[in-house]
Amino acid sequence: QGGVAAVVDSHDSFANHVSDTLNAGAGLCHKDTVHEAISCAPDRIQELVDWGVQFDSKENNDWDLTREGGHSERRILHIQDYTGKAIQDALMEKVLAHPNIEVLENHIAIDLITTRKLSPESVGRNKCFGAYLFDFKNHEVTTTTAGWTVLATGGAGKVYLYTSNWSGATGDGIAMAYRAGARIANLEFMQFHPTCLYHPSARNFLISEAVRGEGGELINHRGEAFMKKNHPMGSLAPRDIVARSIDAEMKQSGAESVYIDITRHSKDFLQERFPQIFQRCLKYGIDMSKDPIPVVPAAHYLCGGVLTSLNGTTDIDNLMAVGETSCNGFHGANRLASNSLLDCTVFSHKAAQFCFDNSEKKAIPPHQPQPWHFHKNQDTDEMIVISHMWDEIRQLMWNYVGIVRSTKRLQRAQHRLQTLMSEIREYYWNFQLHPDIIELRNLATVASLTVKCALKRKESRGIHYNINYPEQSEKFLKDTIL
Repeated sequence: QGGVAAVVDSHDSFANHVSDTLNAGAGLCHKDTVHEAISCAPDRIQELVDWGVQFDSKENNDWDLTREGGHSERRILHIQDYTGKAIQDALMEKVLAHPNIEVLENHIAIDLITTRKLSPESVGRNKCFGAYLFDFKNHEVTTTTAGWTVLATGGAGKVYLYTSNWSGATGDGIAMAYRAGARIANLEFMQFHPTCLYHPSARNFLISEAVRGEGGELINHRGEAFMKKNHPMGSLAPRDIVARSIDAEMKQSGAESVYIDITRHSKDFLQERFPQIFQRCLKYGIDMSKDPIPVVPAAHYLCGGVLTSLNGTTDIDNLMAVGETSCNGFHGANRLASNSLLDCTVFSHKAAQFCFDNSEKKAIPPHQPQPWHFHKNQDTDEMIVISHMWDEIRQLMWNYVGIVRSTKRLQRAQHRLQTLMSEIREYYWNFQLHPDIIELRNLATVASLTVKCALKRKESRGIHYNINYPEQSEKFLKDTIL
């Protein structure tokens, strides 16, 4: 719904964008990564335009840039309020028309094929040769080898009860990489988007930060603007501060939500600028030109992931990770708004270039991997238990590992997750494969790793806030690596 942050206006500068990113990241951004992403942004934007992405422009053909929380300038390129969909549509058109790309639908990756999986007694560098894929339509497991394997499975918002993410955001790439031996970093930094639509029939619908960028004001149930008392940027403060402020406001008042008031704008403007949001709100009886929009925070973006270099390489040779699956130091302890699509475009390009430049280093398995062995046992009653465990993990993470945390809550979560992990292992190895079981296994793994990361960080920084350690500490001015 938001857009892509990039310096494409003469009034803006790379230095300003770098500064805003570093400020949002609360000391944990890797400066070389930030400089690389921001300096490469204009070229990647031009490439998207060349591929058919039509960002909104003004009558004079200048880009129609908007501003979002944490940004000092208007630098967000957008396509009304469905930028992500428009970019994906243009890219998919290129992919599907390409003779060298085969798209496998109705498949889910189970595990990576690595040196240590092929030969457990092997020593030296671990290497990735591809993955086992479950074709759940035909109920078959295929052994797919590859010269390079890239994890681009998105984030892990479904670890939490309330999320803006799609149903497949179960941290699959992170869990697979960890099981294969790659290092994972900074999973304690799950960004909670401050403003998901609060309505019983509107699950997972985001109210873009761009609404606040265009003058939307956060108000409480009494109609009072409350953000200025928490941050000088008011409703445009960085997301971690906005999310905690909303959480505190709701807890103090007992109200079920807060509101975004953008009634200062005309109906025509709102329908033109936010057609998707306007229509969805209208569907639920909310005319955003007349009525404040009820909103609550929800798990949104994972700033941690598989530890990678600037080129997307991991600890495992020939295994790469990009986008929200990776952790390359761009986002630090809190992602700046609309830097996520920038991350995807810049670092996927660099990963692809690395593969081309190192084509002679493609992975070739020493011998053909063994076929996947799996049980034929099937008990439909067991799927109910899988569903219950899924719900329990998400409820547990929301209550104990949410916007505001405590050491005691984290320890309770860790204890319960250990028991659940044991139960899930039993189901995974003793029953017929099913996408829900594969995703539950990954979900539980990422939940457990998130708690471990959160317990290791004995301070409050960026998105991670622990009431037992409310201050930042120089001792923890580093990544949390598992």
